[in-house]
Amino acid sequence: MGIIDAHLDRASVGNRAALERVYAIARESTPDLTEGESYGMPALLYRGKGFVAALESKVHLGLYPFSGKVLPAISDRLDGFDWSQGALKFSANHEIPDDLLRLIFETRREEIDRQLDGRKR
Repeated sequence: MGIIDAHLDRASVGNRAALERVYAIARESTPDLTEGESYGMPALLYRGKGFVAALESKVHLGLYPFSGKVLPAISDRLDGFDWSQGALKFSANHEIPDDLLRLIFETRREEIDRQLDGRKR
């Protein structure tokens, strides 16, 4: 069992499916992901960098793209959600649409690629 599965096993039944969906779409959009930790959270990693975490708190679910630039870059698409630079709040009753999740993941993947590929130049 990986770190993500262990994390999901601790989530409440109602929230587990919403969290599993986030991770499934992340893996579908970016096949080279691995499991690990970033900022102390169970996370999917891309090229060794924190890519996304989806966590349950007492009052909401949170999506964390491990970047202060991703969500502000797509802020025009975040209407109806409570968000900050580093987190997007959602719930099992108000999930993040598939196309928005894919946009978040594409934006984060491109950011990591720019960071890492820029170092090689």
